[in-house]
Amino acid sequence: MSANETALSYAALILADAEVEISSEKLVTLVESANIPIEGIWADIFSKALEGKNIKDLLVNFSASAAPAAAGAAGAAGAAAGEAAAEEAEEEAKEESDDDMGFGLFD
Repeated sequence: MSANETALSYAALILADAEVEISSEKLVTLVESANIPIEGIWADIFSKALEGKNIKDLLVNFSASAAPAAAGAAGAAGAAAGEAAAEEAEEEAKEESDDDMGFGLFD
């Protein structure tokens, strides 16, 4: 996560905690008051993404449901990576065996 994204995230949390509407102008004001230079477009994008969402509810629901979903995704990703590594090792073994028998590309 970049410094801009982190700063905007913290600014959004501050505004949500203070129960203030999250707008692009308010995000820019908070971030710039922390001496972090930011382009207004990023604040616009961030405020549009959070428009109509209750950040406090997102945090509460995220912590309760993200762990099982992340574990399932990590398990699936790990299995896929293991299969890909096995296939790659098998192909390398085939290539090496062809060279050992004198059937190389330039023979």
